[in-house]
Amino acid sequence: MHNDSEPDPDSDWEKKKSKNEVRVMSLIASLTVFFLAIFVGKEIITKVPPTLHTPLMSGSNAISGITVVGAILMLQHAEGFVAIVLGFLAMALATINVVGGFAVTHRMLKMFDKR
Repeated sequence: MHNDSEPDPDSDWEKKKSKNEVRVMSLIASLTVFFLAIFVGKEIITKVPPTLHTPLMSGSNAISGITVVGAILMLQHAEGFVAIVLGFLAMALATINVVGGFAVTHRMLKMFDKR
């Protein structure tokens, strides 16, 4: 018979098991979304005609701009060295992507200027 004043060792194990199951399911769901995004992105990009490349580039620059803002907001709440380094790295890479994207878009639009 089990005494109510003593903790039940099985319940602690069940809680840990439940948390691990949730983590595994979350990881599987995240990886599924990641690989589906890769597949769908590749399929969409390979079917884009050259005339639509410049407008799509501008749209992706806007999304990268949102990434920069998100990285800055996350850096405000970062705790620990690793979180700060990863946040700064995300901000720096997204900024490089925005600047490079605008440079390429500007160069492509110059090709359509009347001389």
